[in-house]
Amino acid sequence: MSVRNQRPAQRSAATYRSSAYTSLLPWQVRERRFKPVGLGRRGLEPDDVYAFLDRVAGDLAAVHAALAASRREAAVIKEALRRWQSEQARARQVGGPER
Repeated sequence: MSVRNQRPAQRSAATYRSSAYTSLLPWQVRERRFKPVGLGRRGLEPDDVYAFLDRVAGDLAAVHAALAASRREAAVIKEALRRWQSEQARARQVGGPER
């Protein structure tokens, strides 16, 4: 099994959907296989299907990476805001100038 198809160790628990809903992950798309069509029957070319699934998985991976980066950035901003609020509260307690 290649590295790109391995299941991630853990998923983020932060979600706004019901617990019954599970998001589609890149490895799930890559591992999905379809039965080949029999001779003389109509159907899809398996190589084309797998190439498309690989493309979809790549797009999903990019979206998941962007989401993770956004969450990290939000956490940094929240922490900076907390520090600023604490500094402002301390300044008011000491009797510093009010703004």
